[in-house]
Amino acid sequence: MKNIVLADKAGFCFGVKRAVEKVLKYKEKYNKPIYTLGPLIHNNDVVEYLKSKDIYPIEINELDQLNEGNIVIIRSHGVSPEIIETLEKKKLIVADATCPHVSNIHEKVKKYYKLGYGTIIVGDFKHPEVIGIDGWCNNCAIISKDGSNIDETPNKVCVVAQTTEKQENWKKVLKVVEQKSKEIVSFNTICNATQIRQKAAYDISKKVDTMVVIGGYHSSNTTKLFEICKENCSNTIHVENAGQIPDEIIKTSINIGVTAGASTPDWIIKEAIIKMSENKDLQGNEQLAYMEQNDVQIAVGDTVKGKIISLNEKEAFVDIKYKKDGILPLKEVTKAQDVKLTDMLKDGDEIEVKIISLRNDDGYVVLSKIEIERELAYKELKKAFENKDILKISISEVVKGGLIGRYRGVRVFVPASHIELFHVEKLDKYIGQIFETNVIEYKVQKRGTRIVASRREILLKEKQEKEEKAWETIEKGQIIEGKVKRLTNFGAFVDVNGVDGLLHVSEISWGRIERPKNVLNINDKIKVYILDADKENKKLSLSIKKLIQNPWDNVDEKYPNGNVVLGKIVRFADFGAFVELEPGVDGLVHVSEISHKRIDKPSDMLQIGEEIKAKILNVDKEQKKISLSIKEVE
Repeated sequence: MKNIVLADKAGFCFGVKRAVEKVLKYKEKYNKPIYTLGPLIHNNDVVEYLKSKDIYPIEINELDQLNEGNIVIIRSHGVSPEIIETLEKKKLIVADATCPHVSNIHEKVKKYYKLGYGTIIVGDFKHPEVIGIDGWCNNCAIISKDGSNIDETPNKVCVVAQTTEKQENWKKVLKVVEQKSKEIVSFNTICNATQIRQKAAYDISKKVDTMVVIGGYHSSNTTKLFEICKENCSNTIHVENAGQIPDEIIKTSINIGVTAGASTPDWIIKEAIIKMSENKDLQGNEQLAYMEQNDVQIAVGDTVKGKIISLNEKEAFVDIKYKKDGILPLKEVTKAQDVKLTDMLKDGDEIEVKIISLRNDDGYVVLSKIEIERELAYKELKKAFENKDILKISISEVVKGGLIGRYRGVRVFVPASHIELFHVEKLDKYIGQIFETNVIEYKVQKRGTRIVASRREILLKEKQEKEEKAWETIEKGQIIEGKVKRLTNFGAFVDVNGVDGLLHVSEISWGRIERPKNVLNINDKIKVYILDADKENKKLSLSIKKLIQNPWDNVDEKYPNGNVVLGKIVRFADFGAFVELEPGVDGLVHVSEISHKRIDKPSDMLQIGEEIKAKILNVDKEQKKISLSIKEVE
């Protein structure tokens, strides 16, 4: 029984497929003749098919035949900047179908040429892709197939490769360059699909009697496939279509391997398989059924798996096993600014995505990774709400009544009262912070799902755990450092190892203090004395005054009778005025000792805050009383 094996990645590569789809789209849009800059692909059958649809190849030297408004397609091989400029000057409608892999090479060559590097291109100097690349370094590149023609190289050199070149040729050239240049920047730009295609052809050609390589005779990548297969299978043939396959091979071969160049469409491959197969039925033929799997149906909202076949900084192209490739824009991967898709993904990555549109302007299926993340996020948020799990969210903005955080891109509201265990005035300081939160509300509404989170329970638990440990070490009579957390009219609350203690206004100083905020600030670090530690009721009483000597202890030594002292009027009574001599020590000037004149009340002669001189008449240390006279000084 005849066995036909089709190699992986046989047929249209991403870049060629993209170019064909683009030219057909322009034909549909403008409905007039279209010109491709050179044969769109190296396949005579496809070129003839395109001609039947009024799509014609044209060479550079034939551009004079075109008029303003004519449509020109730049094929997947790409062109030099000079040609692009020529097309623009002629005011033609230009559609650039350059393969993204090739565009990436142009950017690299352009960048390093401007930095003063020489350029070496591994490839065929006659190939249009190589000619186009050379144009981005002012046509001064060294072009080599295997390094044999490289005699001298610049000290600084940038090395790139034709996307369809063989890996062994890349290694040969690089080995020569490494011996001749001091500074080398090398980019192995051989297309990943090309490598897979060549390896698959290599593996299959070792196992079969006959190897059939299908593709244009002028196709570089098809020629390389033929060379690779010929090394393993002497009975290897290169044909452009099914009609060129000899009947003798079909009759005598049992195991036939099939591969096809990047410019070979599926229908030509199918014709070849049908011709060689004993089973002409599509459904009954395993290889043909495999090719038809791209005809699966998809719908918006479906989740699919795919492989990245090409990408640049802003978008990735994904093989989703459908008749159209998918496009994954940067904005559907991340909402972060100033990032590149090439930093997050790479060729060959297998990813799971959601379909959000069946066709964009260029005919691609639009994919999203963010939507997958969003769905997963909603599931995790709902689970966290039901199980009271802790989730981390990133705070992104301040809104009325609280903060907005993001969990995997999903909006989460944190009310102001749930941010801290105390009232917070300014919320801007929290932007950019990561919060551990509990989901306290998860409600599906018509306008979307409302999700509310809180830190209070987590902070309260942390506070309680910290307090429990702190109470084990706190004892009455200790002197310890604390931090001022809150200020009230009656005192200050001070954090002592995680425990809130009250520093009453009367314990701040020996002097009279109207309000704690006059002498203390939030976050001040202060030393305090523990007056009392009620561990059962969790009450902590603190004092600063206890750490300062009582000014009345040696008052009789500091203020001898008969001396004149300077003081400040601090308050009045009907019977006299109180004078502050130092914080905590006040003296009394009786109304009769204020002046030699008769006065009815102290305020007739004195003002609060006024500095006065007075004579010390008597000091009573035990009763904490000092009698003063202003008139004696006068």
